[in-house]
Amino acid sequence: MNPISYNPYSSYNNYYPYPSYVDYGYAPQYQQPQQAQEENPAKTVGLVALLQAIAMALPKISNYFSAKLMAGKEYTSAENVEKVVDYMKKKNNLNVDVHFINEANKNNISRAYGLGNSLDVVAKGENAFYVDNLNLSQEAKNAGLKSKIAVAPSSKPSLIQHELGHGINATKKFTKLLQKSRRYSVYAPVALLLASKIMPQKENGQQNFIQRNAGILGFAAFLPTIIEEGLASFKGIKSAKEMLKKGLLKGPVKLNILKRNYAFALATYILAGIGLGVASKQTIIENS
Repeated sequence: MNPISYNPYSSYNNYYPYPSYVDYGYAPQYQQPQQAQEENPAKTVGLVALLQAIAMALPKISNYFSAKLMAGKEYTSAENVEKVVDYMKKKNNLNVDVHFINEANKNNISRAYGLGNSLDVVAKGENAFYVDNLNLSQEAKNAGLKSKIAVAPSSKPSLIQHELGHGINATKKFTKLLQKSRRYSVYAPVALLLASKIMPQKENGQQNFIQRNAGILGFAAFLPTIIEEGLASFKGIKSAKEMLKKGLLKGPVKLNILKRNYAFALATYILAGIGLGVASKQTIIENS
C-alpha cells in the first residue's frame, strides 16, 4: 500500500504487507575499490553507477504501484467482503479478530489490543496488516479478545482478504516457515559479505561465487517473502471466487479489479526484493 516508507521488518511479522522500496540501511560510500580499480576501473565505476541508479529509481517505482493500489476501486461492496471474511474464517478454522479501521474507532481498538500508533496509517487508508501473536493484557483476554488480528481500512475493506490469507498461511508448516523468513532476509548483505570473506580467494584475482552473484543471492533471500505474499493474495481471491460461484454474493462483483489491486501490492514486494539484491551487491563492492 501507499504508506511505505515504513520498514516491513517490524516486531509484528506481517505489519506492512505492501511496502514501497525498503531502505535496508546499506548505503556505502561509492569509492572505487582498490582491487577492482586495478583490474578494470571503468567497469567497476560503471557498475557502481548502475546500482546507484537502480537504488534511486526503486522508491519512485514502488510508490507508483502503491498509489495505484490505493487509488484502485473496490471489487465489490463492503457487505460482500464481510461475507467472504466469514467464509474464510469458517472454512479454515481461523480464530482471528477482524476489524475495519477508521478515524472513529482506531483509538479504542488500538488501546484494546495494545497496538500503539500502528492503526493511524490504517485509518487513513494507507495500510492493512495481520498479526499472529499479540501479547494481550489480562484485561483484553478477559474481554474475549484474540491474540490474532487482521485489520484493513474501512475505506478499502477488500484488503482484509489478503490479510486473512496470511492467517491461513500461518496454519501451514511450509507457509509459516516462509513468513518467518522475512525477519532474517534483511541481514542478507552482511551474511553474504561474511560468507564471501570465508570462501577461499582465487589466486588469479577473480571473484568467488558469492562476489559474482551477490545481487541474485540477495534477491533470493527475499523470495520466500514474495512467494508468501503472493499466496496470501491468491487465497483471498480464491475465497471470493468460491463465494461468487455459490451465488452467495449480491450485486456487482468484479474479480478482475481485486486481482489487479493485489498485483500492484505484490509488485511492491518484488521491488523490495530487487532492493535487497542491490544492497547486497553494493556491500560486496564496497568491501572488495
